[in-house]
Amino acid sequence: MTTTPPDPRDLPDVSGVTVGFIGGTGEQGRGLARRFALAGADVILGSRDSERAGAAAAELPGHARGMSNADCARASDVVVIAVPWDGHAETVASLREALAGKIVVDCVNPLGFDKQGAFALPVPEGSAAEQAAGLLPDSRVVSAFHHVSAILLLDEDVDSIETDVLVLGDDREATDTVQALVNLIPGMRGIYGGRLRNAGQVEAFTANLISMNRRYKAHAGVRITDV
Repeated sequence: MTTTPPDPRDLPDVSGVTVGFIGGTGEQGRGLARRFALAGADVILGSRDSERAGAAAAELPGHARGMSNADCARASDVVVIAVPWDGHAETVASLREALAGKIVVDCVNPLGFDKQGAFALPVPEGSAAEQAAGLLPDSRVVSAFHHVSAILLLDEDVDSIETDVLVLGDDREATDTVQALVNLIPGMRGIYGGRLRNAGQVEAFTANLISMNRRYKAHAGVRITDV
């Protein structure tokens, strides 16, 4: 007897999901939080300074709160890691207990910059997302949101973020949930991009996009054809 494979476009209902942002006062975390809040999601900004998180959350539309990183992790259903690469391992490791059982979305890009522009940094584990997975054995780690411009996310004159978001991971339920969350934001579309072991080249491609943006004075994103 043959079974019909699940339709990749049949995604779960995420209307009641609380989304937290570790490093939520930085531009990427705050920008993503803003877009989710505009889409009606329950949003929590996390920071090492809970008062700073509260002040940033107060400036967001909709239902947004600010907490310490640990409290944000505990109170959220899905947690986005949006911290600088140089503090990534330390921050993630410190939240291992608080993130147990959670879907953790790593959007960190390990990049360096010199006079020639942005370039990908080598990561012993293969990628920031794989590093997070190794540090969070009790969490379901997903890689996503690497190619979304923080400038566009924070621009109040931009109503729709026209880009696809590659979602990578080893847990089908987790990647489906993150794809469904992406789809809440007007203009965005979550596309499954493979296993977590393939996250390295997705993170590294951000350096190419930065080069495009510098050359063309743009905020380039990614669109996947025929899907």
